[in-house]
Amino acid sequence: MAARIRLTRHGSKKRPFYRIVAASSGAPRDGRFIEQLGIYDPTKNPAVIRVNLEKLAEWVRRGAQPSDTVARLIKKAGFKKASAGAESDRALSEGSR
Repeated sequence: MAARIRLTRHGSKKRPFYRIVAASSGAPRDGRFIEQLGIYDPTKNPAVIRVNLEKLAEWVRRGAQPSDTVARLIKKAGFKKASAGAESDRALSEGSR
């Protein structure tokens, strides 16, 4: 199965925090994962987003697709897909104009 980059929920009732993980697409939300890539704590003001961008870039290079929520979070954290070695994607999009 393909790998996904998604959130797993932890914390107690009404006090959530999330781990950003690489997991198999068939695994349950809070179940087994392959590697932890960062954390997201929405209870802090402002919300805390810590991501290991090197590990994230490696998983994107391997073909892991981030969920919509994780995509927004990593964009806030400063991750750019072009920095993950997607030079060919940029060249293709420029050539199709």
